[in-house]
Amino acid sequence: MMDIAGHLKAIHREVSRLPSTSGETVAVRLRRSYDAEVADVWDAITDPARIARWLMPISGDLRLGGTFQLEGNAGGDILECSPPSAFKVTFGGPTSIVSVRLLEDGPDTTVLELEHTVPIEIAGSGAGSLYVGPGWDGVVMALARHLHNEFDGDPLAFGATAEGQEFSRQSVHAWAAVARESGTATEAEVDAAVEAAMGQFAPDTPTTPRG
Repeated sequence: MMDIAGHLKAIHREVSRLPSTSGETVAVRLRRSYDAEVADVWDAITDPARIARWLMPISGDLRLGGTFQLEGNAGGDILECSPPSAFKVTFGGPTSIVSVRLLEDGPDTTVLELEHTVPIEIAGSGAGSLYVGPGWDGVVMALARHLHNEFDGDPLAFGATAEGQEFSRQSVHAWAAVARESGTATEAEVDAAVEAAMGQFAPDTPTTPRG
């Protein structure tokens, strides 16, 4: 069985509203440490064969200025690429930006930082973090299981299992707590986002947290 609580606790989450040159944005940030060298983590998140093993199939011209498409999911343009430490892409639309950075924290430890920003007009408020945050939790969890040789099955099928659904349920509530504490959304906005996110990420589990 997967250590759901351990994987969720390993992720640091932040939500903020930031000014930008084109207007206000909502930023979702995650940080997680891996017991792996930077070169190995970089290879795992950029090599198509490895990405398909822990996330989903990916196609495209995977280089600076190229494009990518995750099978059955989002695609976009590759805006920046600085091996083996950073890349930036559009994700599902030109104003939805995902940045990933890898930092060495000792010889065999890598810290991954991910930021996803979207305009306030799309996110609505900081509660919009619940529409993407649980998905990114699943991504950094799946990467950990791949790097630590904990899982080598069908990554897409895992999300529909009872274990995968329970991870997502707890992730939704973790992001709800962060959104509330951030002061970037009203209680009503967070409550509505929880209901929508549960339907998206964990439709087969109870909405209310368990004791």
